[in-house]
Amino acid sequence: MAAVLELVAGSYEQVTMGYRVKTDEKEWTAKAHFTNHAHIASISAVAASEKFVVTGSKDETIQVYDMKKKIEHGALLHHDGTITCLEFYGSTHLLSGAEDGLLCVWTTKKWECLKSIRAHKGSVTSLSVHPSGKLALTVGTDKTLRTWNLVNGRSAFIKNIKQNAHIVKWSPDGDKYVVVVNDKMDVYNLETASVTGTITNPKRISSVKFLNNSILAVAGDDEIVRMCDIENQEWLCEFKAHETRVKAVDSFMMEDYCVMVTASNDGFIKMWKLHLKEELESPTLLGEVNTSARLTCLAVWKPSSVPSSTTAEEPAAKATTSQELARELLRTKRVRIATEEVILEDESKPKKKKEDGGK
Repeated sequence: MAAVLELVAGSYEQVTMGYRVKTDEKEWTAKAHFTNHAHIASISAVAASEKFVVTGSKDETIQVYDMKKKIEHGALLHHDGTITCLEFYGSTHLLSGAEDGLLCVWTTKKWECLKSIRAHKGSVTSLSVHPSGKLALTVGTDKTLRTWNLVNGRSAFIKNIKQNAHIVKWSPDGDKYVVVVNDKMDVYNLETASVTGTITNPKRISSVKFLNNSILAVAGDDEIVRMCDIENQEWLCEFKAHETRVKAVDSFMMEDYCVMVTASNDGFIKMWKLHLKEELESPTLLGEVNTSARLTCLAVWKPSSVPSSTTAEEPAAKATTSQELARELLRTKRVRIATEEVILEDESKPKKKKEDGGK
Protein backbone atom coordinates (compact mmCIF):
# COMPACT_ATOMS: atom_id res chain seq x y z
CA MET A 1 0.00 0.00 0.00
CA ALA A 2 1.29 3.48 -0.83
CA ALA A 3 2.38 5.64 2.07
CA VAL A 4 0.45 8.80 2.89
CA LEU A 5 2.99 11.53 2.40
CA GLU A 6 2.95 15.30 2.01
CA LEU A 7 5.82 17.71 1.42
CA VAL A 8 5.26 21.08 3.12
CA ALA A 9 7.48 24.04 2.28
CA GLY A 10 7.60 27.69 3.28
CA SER A 11 8.79 30.50 1.03
CA TYR A 12 10.04 34.09 0.90
CA GLU A 13 6.79 34.83 -0.95
CA GLN A 14 4.84 34.32 2.35
CA VAL A 15 3.10 31.21 0.98
CA THR A 16 3.03 27.70 2.49
CA MET A 17 2.74 24.93 -0.10
CA GLY A 18 1.75 21.29 0.34
CA TYR A 19 2.43 18.56 -2.20
CA ARG A 20 0.81 15.11 -1.99
CA VAL A 21 3.30 12.42 -2.99
CA LYS A 22 2.36 9.24 -4.86
CA THR A 23 4.77 6.53 -3.68
CA ASP A 24 3.40 3.37 -5.32
CA GLU A 25 5.42 3.67 -8.53
CA LYS A 26 9.12 3.53 -9.31
CA GLU A 27 9.20 7.28 -9.93
CA TRP A 28 7.43 9.24 -7.19
CA THR A 29 5.25 12.15 -8.25
CA ALA A 30 4.33 15.18 -6.13
CA LYS A 31 1.16 17.08 -6.99
CA ALA A 32 0.11 20.44 -5.55
CA HIS A 33 -2.38 19.76 -2.77
CA PHE A 34 -2.76 23.11 -1.02
CA THR A 35 -1.36 26.62 -0.80
CA ASN A 36 -1.90 28.97 2.10
CA HIS A 37 -1.16 32.68 2.36
CA ALA A 38 -1.91 33.22 6.06
CA HIS A 39 1.36 35.06 6.81
CA ILE A 40 2.13 38.66 5.87
CA ALA A 41 5.93 38.20 5.82
CA SER A 42 8.35 35.50 4.66
CA ILE A 43 8.10 32.08 6.31
CA SER A 44 11.05 31.17 8.50
CA ALA A 45 10.17 27.77 10.03
CA VAL A 46 7.87 24.80 9.53
CA ALA A 47 7.21 21.63 11.54
CA ALA A 48 4.86 18.66 11.22
CA SER A 49 3.27 16.23 13.67
CA GLU A 50 0.81 13.38 13.16
CA LYS A 51 -2.12 15.79 12.92
CA PHE A 52 -0.81 19.33 12.52
CA VAL A 53 1.54 21.42 10.42
CA VAL A 54 2.76 24.72 11.89
CA THR A 55 4.59 27.58 10.19
CA GLY A 56 6.49 30.49 11.74
CA SER A 57 7.17 33.80 10.06
CA LYS A 58 8.88 37.15 10.24
CA ASP A 59 5.36 38.48 10.94
CA GLU A 60 5.87 37.12 14.52
CA THR A 61 2.97 34.61 14.30
CA ILE A 62 2.72 30.83 14.24
CA GLN A 63 -0.03 29.52 11.95
CA VAL A 64 -1.58 26.12 12.73
CA TYR A 65 -3.10 23.80 10.11
CA ASP A 66 -5.08 20.67 10.91
CA MET A 67 -3.89 18.23 8.22
CA LYS A 68 -6.49 15.58 9.05
CA LYS A 69 -9.47 17.96 8.78
CA LYS A 70 -7.81 20.13 6.10
CA ILE A 71 -8.59 23.38 7.92
CA GLU A 72 -6.73 26.39 9.31
CA HIS A 73 -6.66 26.19 13.08
CA GLY A 74 -5.71 29.81 13.81
CA ALA A 75 -2.63 31.76 14.87
CA LEU A 76 -0.48 31.63 18.02
CA LEU A 77 0.48 35.17 19.01
CA HIS A 78 2.76 34.90 22.03
CA HIS A 79 6.11 35.84 20.47
CA ASP A 80 7.36 39.37 19.82
CA GLY A 81 9.85 38.84 17.01
CA THR A 82 10.56 36.58 14.03
CA ILE A 83 9.78 32.91 14.73
CA THR A 84 13.12 31.17 14.25
CA CYS A 85 12.45 27.52 15.15
CA LEU A 86 9.55 25.11 15.68
CA GLU A 87 9.60 21.49 16.81
CA PHE A 88 6.90 19.04 17.88
CA TYR A 89 7.32 16.52 20.66
CA GLY A 90 5.20 13.59 19.50
CA SER A 91 1.62 14.68 18.89
CA THR A 92 1.04 16.43 22.24
CA HIS A 93 3.37 19.44 22.43
CA LEU A 94 4.99 22.10 20.25
CA LEU A 95 8.08 24.08 21.20
CA SER A 96 8.81 27.44 19.56
CA GLY A 97 11.73 29.85 19.65
CA ALA A 98 11.98 33.41 18.36
CA GLU A 99 14.05 36.58 18.14
CA ASP A 100 12.47 37.75 21.41
CA GLY A 101 14.63 35.19 23.26
CA LEU A 102 11.63 33.15 24.43
CA LEU A 103 11.24 29.38 24.38
CA CYS A 104 7.52 28.55 24.48
CA VAL A 105 5.87 25.20 25.14
CA TRP A 106 2.37 24.72 23.71
CA THR A 107 -0.16 21.94 24.23
CA THR A 108 -1.74 20.79 20.98
CA LYS A 109 -4.93 19.81 22.82
CA LYS A 110 -6.11 23.40 23.34
CA TRP A 111 -3.19 25.29 21.77
CA GLU A 112 -2.40 27.03 25.06
CA CYS A 113 1.06 28.30 25.97
CA LEU A 114 1.92 26.13 28.98
CA LYS A 115 5.27 27.75 29.65
CA SER A 116 7.14 30.77 28.37
CA ILE A 117 10.85 30.64 29.26
CA ARG A 118 13.28 33.54 28.86
CA ALA A 119 15.82 31.27 27.17
CA HIS A 120 18.44 33.69 25.80
CA LYS A 121 19.47 37.33 26.13
CA GLY A 122 19.40 37.62 22.35
CA SER A 123 17.47 35.56 19.80
CA VAL A 124 16.80 31.85 20.08
CA THR A 125 18.34 30.56 16.84
CA SER A 126 17.57 26.84 17.15
CA LEU A 127 15.99 24.30 19.50
CA SER A 128 15.84 20.52 19.77
CA VAL A 129 13.76 18.27 22.04
CA HIS A 130 15.29 15.09 23.50
CA PRO A 131 13.53 11.87 22.36
CA SER A 132 12.36 11.33 25.96
CA GLY A 133 10.64 14.74 26.10
CA LYS A 134 12.48 15.54 29.35
CA LEU A 135 15.18 17.83 27.95
CA ALA A 136 15.44 20.56 25.34
CA LEU A 137 18.52 22.25 23.93
CA THR A 138 18.59 25.83 22.67
CA VAL A 139 21.27 28.03 21.12
CA GLY A 140 21.09 31.78 20.74
CA THR A 141 22.82 35.01 19.81
CA ASP A 142 24.14 35.40 23.37
CA LYS A 143 26.77 32.76 22.45
CA THR A 144 25.39 30.13 24.82
CA LEU A 145 24.13 26.57 24.54
CA ARG A 146 21.43 25.92 27.13
CA THR A 147 19.91 22.68 28.39
CA TRP A 148 16.36 22.85 29.77
CA ASN A 149 14.76 20.37 32.14
CA LEU A 150 11.25 20.17 30.71
CA VAL A 151 9.92 18.25 33.69
CA ASN A 152 10.21 21.35 35.89
CA GLY A 153 10.76 24.02 33.21
CA ARG A 154 14.12 25.15 34.62
CA SER A 155 17.57 25.62 33.18
CA ALA A 156 19.68 22.50 33.77
CA PHE A 157 22.96 23.60 32.20
CA ILE A 158 24.48 26.65 30.47
CA LYS A 159 27.59 26.41 28.31
CA ASN A 160 29.39 29.43 26.90
CA ILE A 161 30.37 28.41 23.36
CA LYS A 162 31.97 31.81 22.55
CA GLN A 163 30.26 32.00 19.14
CA ASN A 164 26.70 32.33 17.88
CA ALA A 165 25.51 28.84 16.95
CA HIS A 166 22.60 28.61 14.51
CA ILE A 167 21.68 24.90 14.66
CA VAL A 168 21.37 22.37 17.50
CA LYS A 169 20.10 18.81 17.01
CA TRP A 170 19.71 15.68 19.16
CA SER A 171 20.55 12.28 17.69
CA PRO A 172 17.56 9.87 17.42
CA ASP A 173 18.76 7.82 20.42
CA GLY A 174 19.36 10.97 22.46
CA ASP A 175 22.88 10.00 23.55
CA LYS A 176 24.60 12.79 21.61
CA TYR A 177 23.87 16.10 19.89
CA VAL A 178 25.45 18.44 17.37
CA VAL A 179 25.93 22.21 17.57
CA VAL A 180 26.60 24.12 14.34
CA VAL A 181 28.52 27.41 14.12
CA ASN A 182 28.91 28.63 10.53
CA ASP A 183 30.78 25.77 8.74
CA LYS A 184 31.80 23.86 11.89
CA MET A 185 29.86 21.14 13.67
CA ASP A 186 30.71 20.10 17.24
CA VAL A 187 29.53 16.66 18.40
CA TYR A 188 28.64 16.51 22.12
CA ASN A 189 28.22 13.52 24.42
CA LEU A 190 25.08 13.75 26.57
CA GLU A 191 26.54 12.30 29.76
CA THR A 192 29.68 14.44 29.86
CA ALA A 193 28.28 17.48 27.97
CA SER A 194 31.70 17.71 26.33
CA VAL A 195 32.77 17.89 22.68
CA THR A 196 33.84 14.50 21.32
CA GLY A 197 34.70 15.71 17.82
CA THR A 198 34.49 18.58 15.34
CA ILE A 199 33.60 18.32 11.65
CA THR A 200 34.15 21.13 9.13
CA ASN A 201 31.96 21.54 6.06
CA PRO A 202 33.39 23.30 2.96
CA LYS A 203 30.56 25.89 3.15
CA ARG A 204 28.41 27.47 5.85
CA ILE A 205 25.91 24.84 7.03
CA SER A 206 22.24 25.62 6.39
CA SER A 207 20.52 22.41 7.56
CA VAL A 208 21.35 19.05 9.18
CA LYS A 209 19.29 15.88 9.61
CA PHE A 210 20.14 12.61 11.38
CA LEU A 211 19.42 9.71 8.99
CA ASN A 212 20.15 7.28 11.83
CA ASN A 213 22.02 7.61 15.12
CA SER A 214 25.45 7.94 13.49
CA ILE A 215 24.89 9.26 9.94
CA LEU A 216 24.12 12.95 9.51
CA ALA A 217 23.03 14.62 6.26
CA VAL A 218 24.55 18.10 5.96
CA ALA A 219 23.40 20.82 3.56
CA GLY A 220 25.42 24.00 3.12
CA ASP A 221 25.50 27.17 1.10
CA ASP A 222 26.12 25.24 -2.10
CA GLU A 223 24.34 22.66 -4.24
CA ILE A 224 25.97 19.65 -2.51
CA VAL A 225 24.53 17.44 0.26
CA ARG A 226 27.11 15.51 2.26
CA MET A 227 26.72 12.48 4.53
CA CYS A 228 28.88 12.34 7.62
CA ASP A 229 29.72 9.60 10.12
CA ILE A 230 29.71 11.57 13.38
CA GLU A 231 31.11 8.66 15.41
CA ASN A 232 34.37 8.71 13.44
CA GLN A 233 34.13 12.34 12.24
CA GLU A 234 34.51 11.43 8.58
CA TRP A 235 32.65 12.23 5.37
CA LEU A 236 31.06 9.14 3.78
CA CYS A 237 29.73 10.47 0.47
CA GLU A 238 28.36 13.55 -1.24
CA PHE A 239 26.15 14.33 -4.22
CA LYS A 240 24.92 17.33 -6.19
CA ALA A 241 21.30 17.78 -5.11
CA HIS A 242 20.32 21.08 -6.78
CA GLU A 243 21.47 23.82 -9.14
CA THR A 244 21.75 26.41 -6.36
CA ARG A 245 22.23 26.25 -2.59
CA VAL A 246 20.28 23.75 -0.54
CA LYS A 247 18.14 25.45 2.12
CA ALA A 248 16.69 22.47 3.99
CA VAL A 249 16.97 18.70 4.31
CA ASP A 250 14.56 16.24 5.95
CA SER A 251 14.25 12.45 5.91
CA PHE A 252 12.08 9.49 6.86
CA MET A 253 12.34 5.71 6.70
CA MET A 254 10.47 3.45 4.31
CA GLU A 255 10.51 -0.33 4.75
CA ASP A 256 14.14 -1.01 3.86
CA TYR A 257 15.59 2.34 2.83
CA CYS A 258 15.82 5.98 3.83
CA VAL A 259 14.20 8.82 1.87
CA MET A 260 15.97 12.15 1.99
CA VAL A 261 14.05 15.28 0.96
CA THR A 262 15.88 18.45 -0.06
CA ALA A 263 14.63 21.96 -0.83
CA SER A 264 16.58 24.67 -2.59
CA ASN A 265 16.61 28.31 -3.64
CA ASP A 266 16.09 27.00 -7.17
CA GLY A 267 12.46 26.23 -6.25
CA PHE A 268 12.77 22.45 -6.45
CA ILE A 269 11.92 19.91 -3.76
CA LYS A 270 13.60 16.57 -4.47
CA MET A 271 13.20 13.11 -2.93
CA TRP A 272 16.20 10.77 -2.79
CA LYS A 273 16.45 7.04 -2.08
CA LEU A 274 19.36 6.01 0.14
CA HIS A 275 20.29 2.59 1.51
CA LEU A 276 21.88 3.00 4.95
CA LYS A 277 24.55 0.29 4.74
CA GLU A 278 28.21 0.14 5.73
CA GLU A 279 29.51 1.28 2.35
CA LEU A 280 27.29 4.29 1.79
CA GLU A 281 26.61 5.09 -1.86
CA SER A 282 25.22 8.29 -3.32
CA PRO A 283 21.40 8.31 -3.33
CA THR A 284 19.21 7.96 -6.41
CA LEU A 285 16.50 10.48 -7.33
CA LEU A 286 12.97 9.22 -6.59
CA GLY A 287 11.06 12.28 -7.76
CA GLU A 288 10.96 16.06 -7.77
CA VAL A 289 8.60 19.00 -7.98
CA ASN A 290 9.21 22.59 -9.09
CA THR A 291 7.41 24.97 -6.73
CA SER A 292 8.49 28.10 -8.67
CA ALA A 293 9.05 29.77 -5.29
CA ARG A 294 12.11 30.79 -3.28
CA LEU A 295 11.98 28.13 -0.60
CA THR A 296 13.07 28.80 2.98
CA CYS A 297 12.09 25.71 5.00
CA LEU A 298 10.75 22.19 4.62
CA ALA A 299 8.91 19.47 6.56
CA VAL A 300 7.53 16.07 5.67
CA TRP A 301 4.03 15.23 6.92
CA LYS A 302 3.88 11.46 7.16
CA PRO A 303 1.36 10.51 9.84
CA SER A 304 2.04 6.78 9.61
CA SER A 305 5.68 7.32 10.66
CA VAL A 306 4.90 9.25 13.84
CA PRO A 307 5.05 7.11 17.00
CA SER A 308 1.77 7.02 18.91
CA SER A 309 1.61 8.48 22.40
CA THR A 310 0.46 5.18 23.91
CA THR A 311 4.01 3.96 24.46
CA ALA A 312 5.26 2.78 27.83
CA GLU A 313 4.97 5.22 30.69
CA GLU A 314 7.88 5.93 32.98
CA PRO A 315 8.07 7.92 36.20
CA ALA A 316 8.96 11.60 36.06
CA ALA A 317 12.67 12.32 36.44
CA LYS A 318 13.88 12.55 40.02
CA ALA A 319 17.27 13.84 38.93
CA THR A 320 18.29 17.24 40.22
CA THR A 321 21.56 17.88 38.34
CA SER A 322 22.22 17.79 34.61
CA GLN A 323 24.64 14.84 35.07
CA GLU A 324 22.04 12.81 36.99
CA LEU A 325 19.39 13.61 34.39
CA ALA A 326 21.79 12.60 31.61
CA ARG A 327 22.51 9.25 33.27
CA GLU A 328 18.82 8.59 33.82
CA LEU A 329 18.00 9.42 30.21
CA LEU A 330 20.77 7.16 28.91
CA ARG A 331 19.36 4.25 30.89
CA THR A 332 15.90 4.71 29.36
CA LYS A 333 16.76 6.55 26.16
CA ARG A 334 14.43 4.57 23.89
CA VAL A 335 11.38 4.95 26.13
CA ARG A 336 9.00 7.80 25.49
CA ILE A 337 6.76 9.33 28.12
CA ALA A 338 3.02 9.14 27.54
CA THR A 339 0.89 12.14 26.56
CA GLU A 340 0.23 14.84 29.12
CA GLU A 341 2.91 13.71 31.57
CA VAL A 342 5.57 14.75 29.13
CA ILE A 343 6.41 18.41 29.31
CA LEU A 344 6.03 20.82 32.18
CA GLU A 345 3.73 19.21 34.68
CA ASP A 346 2.23 22.49 35.88
CA GLU A 347 -0.72 22.68 33.46
CA SER A 348 -3.16 22.74 36.40
CA LYS A 349 -1.57 25.81 37.96
CA PRO A 350 -3.18 29.17 37.22
CA LYS A 351 -1.45 30.85 34.33
CA LYS A 352 -1.17 34.47 33.32
CA LYS A 353 -3.49 35.22 30.46
CA LYS A 354 -1.71 34.57 27.18
CA GLU A 355 -2.82 35.97 23.89
CA ASP A 356 -3.20 33.26 21.31
CA GLY A 357 -5.51 32.70 18.43
CA GLY A 358 -6.00 28.95 18.90
CA LYS A 359 -9.65 27.96 18.86
